[in-house]
Parts: sequence; C-alpha cells; structure tokens
Amino acid sequence: MLPMVSFLIYNNLYSIDVVRNQVAQSNSNTLNLYMGLIDMTLQDIDDYLLQFAAEESGLNILDRPPDVDIDQYNLERIWIFTELRDNATYYKSLDYFFVYSPLNQNLVFAPKLTGSAYSNNDPIKDAITRLLNDEQRMRDYPYDQWSIFHVDKQAYLLHTIKSGNLYIGAGVNTDDVMGPLDLLDLGTEGRSLLVDGSNAPLEDKAFFKDNEIDLAYTANTYRLSGVDDKYLVIGEKSGMGQFGVVAVLHDQNILEKLPYLQRIILFIATGSILILLISVYFLRRVVLLPINRIVVAMRKIKQGYLEARIPDKPASNEFELMNETFNSMVYAIQQLKIDVYEEQLINQKAELKQLQLQINPHFFLNSLNVLYYLAQEKKYELIQELSFYLIGYFRFMFRSHTDYVLLKDELSHTENYLKIQKFRFPGSLTYAISVEDELRECYIPPLIIQGFAENTIKHAINTDEPTHIDITIARTELMPEESFRIRIHDTGRGFSEEVLHKIHQEVNLMNEEGEHIGIWNVRRRLRLLYGDKAGITFFNENGAVVEMIIPLSLEMR
Repeated sequence: MLPMVSFLIYNNLYSIDVVRNQVAQSNSNTLNLYMGLIDMTLQDIDDYLLQFAAEESGLNILDRPPDVDIDQYNLERIWIFTELRDNATYYKSLDYFFVYSPLNQNLVFAPKLTGSAYSNNDPIKDAITRLLNDEQRMRDYPYDQWSIFHVDKQAYLLHTIKSGNLYIGAGVNTDDVMGPLDLLDLGTEGRSLLVDGSNAPLEDKAFFKDNEIDLAYTANTYRLSGVDDKYLVIGEKSGMGQFGVVAVLHDQNILEKLPYLQRIILFIATGSILILLISVYFLRRVVLLPINRIVVAMRKIKQGYLEARIPDKPASNEFELMNETFNSMVYAIQQLKIDVYEEQLINQKAELKQLQLQINPHFFLNSLNVLYYLAQEKKYELIQELSFYLIGYFRFMFRSHTDYVLLKDELSHTENYLKIQKFRFPGSLTYAISVEDELRECYIPPLIIQGFAENTIKHAINTDEPTHIDITIARTELMPEESFRIRIHDTGRGFSEEVLHKIHQEVNLMNEEGEHIGIWNVRRRLRLLYGDKAGITFFNENGAVVEMIIPLSLEMR
C-alpha cells in the first residue's frame, strides 16, 4: 500500500505541476502576444515622432525667440498643435503629443480628443515641464526607450526625443494599455498590471504588499511567490522600454482546473494511511505481541532459566496452541535435564573411581624388583624399611576409593612413595615438602600430589645428575573464594614445547602405553569435583612446574 499511496501523492503533485505549467504557458503566450501589440503600437508612435521631427520645418521657428517674428511664431505653434492633435486620433492607445522649447519655456501640448488628458491636462503639462527643465534627470534620460512617467496617481508611458534644442514626445495612459488584459480570466484574486524597470507595480500596490508578492519575473516561465507561495507570477518584458506586463494568479484558481482529482487523491491517501495504522495496530496485537512473548521466554531458557513460561494471555487459537505446546515442551526438557543431571552425577562418580584405580599398579613390579635385589644383598634393615614404606603406601591405596582425603594423609602417602623411589635411585633423588600447618586438616582429592611426583620419577630422573622435587603448599588470593595453591617443582629438563602446547590445548596426552595419564587424570578429576572453582597450570622454570589452585575446605564434601 505504501508504494500505491506514494504514487498517488506523486501523481497529484505531478498533475498540479503540469497544470501550473500549462496555465503559465497559456498566460505567458497571451502576455507575449499582447506585449507584442503594445510594442507595435509604441513603435508606430516612435516612427511618427521621428518622421515629424525630420519633416516638420516649422520646428525651427519654435526653437528661436518669439521677438524675431511674434506672429509667425504664434501661427507655427497653432499649426503644430493642430497637426499633432489631428494625427493623435490615428493611434488608438495614444493620449497626447507635446513639443517643448527650453529656450522659450514654451510647451505645445496636443491631447487626443478622446483621451484622458483632454479634459484635465494642467497637471500633465506641469509635470512634463518640470521633467524637461531638470538638467540632472535629462542628462541620464533614456531617449531611445519608453519609460514610466507618474503624474499624481496616474502612470503614463512617456517617450521623448530631442531635435536640436526641442523636445518632442508622446504619452500613453497605462490604463488604456492594460484595458484589454482585464478580459483575462485570472480569478477573483488574480491581477494583470504593468511594472516598471525595478518590477514595482504601477497600481494596486497595497494588495501586493499585504500578500508579500514579489513581482520579479523571467520570460517564458513562472515562479511562485507570496505568503506560502500561493501566487503564480508570469511576466513579459517590453522591447520598447523599461517596463513589463505581469499576470498574477492565485494557486487555488489554477487548481480549480482539477475539480475533484486532488480531493479524491487526498481521500485515498488519508484512508490508506489510516488503514495502515489500523493494520499495524492489529498486527502488533494479534501477531507481534504473542511472538514477542515467545521470544522473551526463549531468551530466558537460553540463559538457563528453565522455569520460564509463556504467560497465559488472550491470543488467537494458533498462538494459544503454540504457547501451550511450548510450555509443555519446556517442562519436559526441564524434567529431562534433571534426569540427565542425576545420571551424569552417577557416571561422574563411577568415572572418578575408575580414574583413581588407574593409578594403583604403576610401580608395583618395580618395588618387588627392588626387594628382590635387597634380599640378594642380604640388606635386611633396608628390606624392613622399604617394606614399612610399601605397607603405608598400599594401605593408603586400598582406601583411596573415597573422593576426598586429608592433605596431611596425601602428603604422608607422597612421602612414602618418594622414599620408596629413593631406594631405586640412590643418590639421584632428593625432595622437600613445605606446607602451612593450618592447611594440613583441609580436604583434597586423593593422589593428585603423588601423581605428579610419579610423573617426575618417570620423565625427569636420570642417574647422571641428581633431581630435586620441591612441594610447596600455601594460601592464595587469586580466586574469589578462599583457596590454596599446591606447587610441585622439579629440577629436571622440564616439559617439551610440544607437550606444553598440547597441555594448553587440553589435548589428551595418554598414549597406548599409558604415558602422561597422570596429567589427564588430575585435570579431569578437578573438573569433575570442583568445576571452574579449581585450576591447574603447567610451565617451565628451571625444570617442570605444576601449580594447582583448590578451594579450601575443612569438611569432607
């Protein structure tokens, strides 16, 4: 509907523009034709003035003092007056002829018998005399053109030529010139008039001032002027002088040529817009609001808020069915998630037990092998000592099915393991354990410290140079809740770049022989037990370093 309404509005504006152009062109052609007739009449008068100045020999008598021959001077004045008056009848728009002698201060004024100047010509004579005696004005006077000449409230078209010292001219009443243009159908508020060279009106000035109409014009086109551009201005300039003829039409009179089209288009456009507004209202109420309620509920569910439901509000049958189905589906998903979560807990516990059991047989055979060689050497005290450590080690392993153990028990188990390994690598292994006393009673997952000590034995110990393992446990402020850090540092060759890259990418490093299972084991267990509350990092610092941050808990979870 919007393209249709836009087209109707555009078509309406285009039609108005076409009508304006046609009306302007029609009136412009009329003005051009009539201005041509005016210019033709003025040209005929000019031709007569030039012919009169060239052929009338008696003009020389008027250009000399009357004292030379007073009778001849008077007879010549009468003759010129009679000739000009008689010839004035041949020119329809002419109002008067005149001849003025500045030398004698004498004006021969010959009004047309049927002209407006015949009955009362004294003001005209006085005005002409003042004009021709004004040297400054006559210095710039356009002798080759007709100009506007005001006498009281009446305007004339005046043309004066100079013959010797005499001024010969003619005057045309502007009312007589504009008479035929009054027949133009310009409406009640339309005007046709003459304007001077500065486009000032010669009549009805108050009307143009009140309506703020600028009468400036361009030939063969139109312009809109006045308050709210309500008036169309058309004009034609005269080729004979510094004046022009202008027609002013009210825009409403022009659009009357389109009697019903504008109203129909306005009605259709208004009706279409109302229909659009009503449609948008119903679309919002019937479709958009129900969809918005569904979207809001879906966003809450996406954020994990499975208790969200679409509120039960009046809607169409289709949306009521959708809402009911959606709420039922979310309820089913919520129940399913609870069931899955419970199943995951069971699986995680089983997985945790399996991970713990993977650690048990790592060094069993190696320990038996050490006992065998000690027995061959008959080192019974060492056999007793090693057996004591093995008993403590396996006693801890047999009870490691629990999820948490005391930190002091985990450290005692780790120390048993390291003492056993010192039998395997005499002179090549040393260790140190440092822990804050208050932390010894907190709970941690079993075997996470001993597991990394075991990794050090596997990958860092060699008989060429001694290896030292340093275990430090202290509080940390890095996590939001109260936590402590376990730092395990050895002086071996450290992690390789490839292994570090895979660790940071959380790639499972365990191969077919079970190597690197400890790293994956501990990381998996921490994630299962603590989620994102615990963390583990690996890096090199004059050897391999493993740091674990674990929430501090003085009670078994």
